Amino acid sequence: MAMPPELEATYNAQITMEYGAAYSYLGMSAWFEAEGLPGMAAWMRAQSAEELTHAHRFLEFVLDRDGTVELGPIAAPVLDFATPLDVFRRSLAQEQAVTASINDIYALALAAKDFASNPLLDWFVAEQVEEESSVQQIIDDLVRAGDAGHTILMIDRELGARGGVEAAASAEE
Repeated sequence: MAMPPELEATYNAQITMEYGAAYSYLGMSAWFEAEGLPGMAAWMRAQSAEELTHAHRFLEFVLDRDGTVELGPIAAPVLDFATPLDVFRRSLAQEQAVTASINDIYALALAAKDFASNPLLDWFVAEQVEEESSVQQIIDDLVRAGDAGHTILMIDRELGARGGVEAAASAEE
């Protein structure tokens, strides 16, 4: 069941966006490693792996619909941050951009009456609610921590544990 060409192009742009998000999270992970925050680095690596899984889901969907996958260029990620809070704020902005893009695809699919897109997009809409909420919680925690190094280290350890769980869950998808 082929999809409308405009929708196929939008899915291809989303695939590239998801790969770009994975690359960005990898850069954030490297920054955290360099800053001696291995838990936050692990959390970002888990996020990177999750974004790759998302890209693959979109890619498989295009192929399953007899579409052509066209991968676009991916910009180099930002590698210079001021603080962990700065990194997570950039992460939230990235997730919000992904959410907006998925919402645009959903609107386009509905307008085209491409109902085969609904199950996939429903999953991603719910996933983005979780993604934004998760990052916002970390931002809230870091804001509360302020410059208290011991609290940032506690958050780092917590995210390291969470990163391992998310990486395992992502690998199962």
